[in-house]
Amino acid sequence: MNIGSLLPRNAQYRPHHTALVFEDCRLTFLELNQRVNRLANALLSLGVTKNDKVATILPNGLELLESYWAIAKIGAVIVPLSQLLRGKGLLNLLRDSDTSTVITNSCVVNELNSIKPELENIPANRYISTDDNDGYQSYAALTGGSSSDEPPTIEIRDDDLFNIVYSSGTTGLPKGIVHTHYVRAMYCTMFAASFRMRPESVVIHAGSIVFNGAFVMLMPALYLGATYILQRHFEPESFIAAVERERATHVMMVPSQIIAMLNSPAFSAEKLRSLEAICSVGAPLHREHKDRLTKALPDCFYELYGLTEGFITILDKNDYANKSDSVGVPVPFSGTRVVDSAGREAAVGADGEIVGYSLAPIRGYYEQPELTSEAVVDGWLHTGDLGYVDEDGFLYLVDRKKDLIISGGVNVFPKDIEEIIVQHPAVREVAVFGVPSEKWGETPLAAVILHRPGEVSEDKLCDWINERVDGKHQRVQAVVFMQDFPRSTAGKTLKREMREPYWADRTVRI
Repeated sequence: MNIGSLLPRNAQYRPHHTALVFEDCRLTFLELNQRVNRLANALLSLGVTKNDKVATILPNGLELLESYWAIAKIGAVIVPLSQLLRGKGLLNLLRDSDTSTVITNSCVVNELNSIKPELENIPANRYISTDDNDGYQSYAALTGGSSSDEPPTIEIRDDDLFNIVYSSGTTGLPKGIVHTHYVRAMYCTMFAASFRMRPESVVIHAGSIVFNGAFVMLMPALYLGATYILQRHFEPESFIAAVERERATHVMMVPSQIIAMLNSPAFSAEKLRSLEAICSVGAPLHREHKDRLTKALPDCFYELYGLTEGFITILDKNDYANKSDSVGVPVPFSGTRVVDSAGREAAVGADGEIVGYSLAPIRGYYEQPELTSEAVVDGWLHTGDLGYVDEDGFLYLVDRKKDLIISGGVNVFPKDIEEIIVQHPAVREVAVFGVPSEKWGETPLAAVILHRPGEVSEDKLCDWINERVDGKHQRVQAVVFMQDFPRSTAGKTLKREMREPYWADRTVRI
């Protein structure tokens, strides 16, 4: 199960089919494979060998996708890193992953230069930049001088490493999550079937492809030989225009992107009528937004719940009508349970921690066996999320354990309060988290983004919320308006960054 074999297969059997569209560039499978071969041969010429770690610190673009497939072809290991990383954070991940080659651009060169003395594992000739004249090896010169022929065949087994993807750090320090070629092959087949993809599909992606969720549709697109449209970044108007122009059929989006699309003046069902699957991933999408989306675009909404570590459930578009608050059921050859604090299986409808297993489990956290053994116990991945299953076995997500608010000894789930707040017509997005309280220990606070500033005051919205929540422990202490939320590279809302200032100094009061 060599992921590097998929592109040359499509180049042989579908040579003139459009493989990739990025801005004004359109490449067939034959053309893309030739470009990838040039990079693969260039990396070999620099001494990159099987199992070497190659970090990419690039924005969405041709070079990043070419790097993924070229590195896979030669049996090296891809380490996709965010361009938002700086200083010690960047240094730690490059050292933690044993990176020995870096492909980047001028936006990151100064940061890398400042930490080079501490990166003893990276030879001087293995710093590659997609921009010229910044003192690094030129990506264009390296690939331009290399052969477009297939690189020498390198034996790759199922359990050989394909990538090390770092967690977003939404609940702590990033961990290097290892995926093998076998796991990524399972992504190919599992998601192609789940989302009813086929060789004629047109996949569009506008989020960062550094985010593991991007592989949910990237891998099956490559496997099937479908067309993949990559946008540099997400901007709702250009995204809607691209869907209409290219007649895109499949897309994976995080909730913040779906919300922005729904609220765009360019949004219309007519422009998006080609879409067969809109998959929400990365965080819960509130019911208010689901209902708006499915009313405008019926029979195409899927919701995926899962962890990069390898456990996945999917709510199928045909189940949405009857199970709209569910995150679906485990994909084939996998399973889920909800367990109580003692590890016993919880009763139907009872809350507990979600644990699961799948046919695409992680190899582990890179060089962190202790963390791996804590997360995976007897083959079951402990998610750290709270949920329950109904009588039909459908899973419902309640909240993250670490987001749980304990107010006066009562468990308060932020998601329950958020579902109420988003029903206010002035509210665009909301994030509820716990802040210190002298009386209750902690109490809910609502951070809110409005559709238009000035539509409602913080105090009036706070009163509106507290008139509708279920009980005094769900009452929010205050509402704080924000222009935007801190987000990860994947677009996930980082509640931790909003919550930390309140807990850093317990004397802070709203």
